Amino acid sequence: MAAAAAPLTDPCTLATLPRKRLPAGHPREWYESHNRRLKAMRLAIALLHSGAYRPEQASNRRIRRVADRIGVRPPSNATCRMVRSLIHAEAPAARAARR
Repeated sequence: MAAAAAPLTDPCTLATLPRKRLPAGHPREWYESHNRRLKAMRLAIALLHSGAYRPEQASNRRIRRVADRIGVRPPSNATCRMVRSLIHAEAPAARAARR
């Protein structure tokens, strides 16, 4: 008999860590790539919570809809690719958590 799955929580209600100031003195490219990685991580987590466990389930359109839902500016194509690569890297952990 299959166990009942727990209902998914709304990503907007999930608690987030407090923001910290970024260290000064790095080149502009470092800040841009750092912020892109943070944004991709937020989006990947929201997609995993919404049930997208594989990269092929995360189209650019779906990623942008999730970004709108959690209050993040629409991501670029490069950020969408990064989100899919993070989901691919996280897929075994997500599968293990569902068991």
